Amino acid sequence: MKEERNGSAIATPFQQAPKNQTPRPLIRTIDAIALVIGIIVGAGIFRTPSIVAAHTGSAELFLCIWLLGGVISLVGALCYAELSTTFPNTGGDYHFLMRAFGNRFAFLFAWARLSIIQTGSIALLAYIVGDYVSQLYPIGAYSSALFAALVVITLTAINMLGVRFGTGTQNLLFAVEFLGILSVVLVGLFAHPSPERLSVLPLASENNTSIGLALVFVLLTFGGWNEAGYISAELKAGSRKMVWVLAISILATTMLYLLVNWAFLHALGIERIAASDAVGIDLMRVTFGEAGVFLIGILVVMATLTSINATIFTGARTNYAVGRDFKVLSGLGKWNLKTSSPINALMVQCVIALALIGLGAFTRDGFQSMVDFTAPVFWFFFLATGISLFVLRKREPEAVRPFRVPLYPLTPIIFCGACAYLLYSSLAYTGIGALVGVAVLALGMLFFFAIR
Repeated sequence: MKEERNGSAIATPFQQAPKNQTPRPLIRTIDAIALVIGIIVGAGIFRTPSIVAAHTGSAELFLCIWLLGGVISLVGALCYAELSTTFPNTGGDYHFLMRAFGNRFAFLFAWARLSIIQTGSIALLAYIVGDYVSQLYPIGAYSSALFAALVVITLTAINMLGVRFGTGTQNLLFAVEFLGILSVVLVGLFAHPSPERLSVLPLASENNTSIGLALVFVLLTFGGWNEAGYISAELKAGSRKMVWVLAISILATTMLYLLVNWAFLHALGIERIAASDAVGIDLMRVTFGEAGVFLIGILVVMATLTSINATIFTGARTNYAVGRDFKVLSGLGKWNLKTSSPINALMVQCVIALALIGLGAFTRDGFQSMVDFTAPVFWFFFLATGISLFVLRKREPEAVRPFRVPLYPLTPIIFCGACAYLLYSSLAYTGIGALVGVAVLALGMLFFFAIR
């Protein structure tokens, strides 16, 4: 079979989805922006500033690293904007890798996303909510896992009701999260904790300056903007608006991160930030006491719920795409026209995420282990997507490109270099978890050959 796209033909050895089971353009531009920012801005902004501060040592360098993270993310977003506007598809990265490297590599990515990247992220985020809620309402030894599972089931059910329910929930969560973060910024900039309260917070004894390591955590905090590629085919205004969705999302997130970190600096100072394990909690504790700790806990939960909902929404799109392309997995490729959602893909994603949550219930160090498990695989495929821009420029030069990444090839080279560095860093700082991730990838390739 041949697929015609923008005047070029490429070989496609997969099945064609029925027209009545394909996505419809129902997502508004504002919904897409809220979705992308919601994925990026999660609980990480309340944890990583202390790690970044410990590896910078000065307020000026601390803020510059966060700005640099936004610049690198914007460079990557420009690369994704060209791919998304030229080849709009619900599969996102999966579709770009399919066109550039073939169905085997794309299947491997879809397998990794289903079994490692996306479901692992959902489980980790759900555990953050479970841990916070179980502190307020403990219901037993496994209360964190039970609350985490309840979150995943509830948000999956909401997204199964339809795209309007999913995006509506996202907009509501995003609004609450934004107001909460804005309140933290105002507290940090305008409240003046007493010296007595500040004195109870420890000061960092020494700073081990490491710009590279600091940047790793900053870029991890910026992670998630690439999820925009999975909704490019569902934008009401057309895929060309994806450029604005990505640009506005990255710029807004960068400004928000700079404001939050400026507020932390103003209220606590670089030494106290570097010594903190939970800088947001420390800020609210020295300002409002234990009542402030409760409020920041609620904010962290809302921020995490926003990220979980958006991750569930976009993650199911890859599962749908691989089910659409591979006949033996056609159950995943069913698109419910009434709700405009991939119900089967959402259900399978939910089951795997629940299995990972169950695993975490019996291995309480599972949070860090799963970070090790997911990070190298994530950055490997991120790098591959950046390389696909070069491949598709050469392979399909006649394709209509509504947006071309500026300063080509310098811009994508910078992006690929950043991804390669983060891939190296994630392998250098992880242990057996990375090997387990590679083993799961190998299992995916064996599965592919088995189903051909």
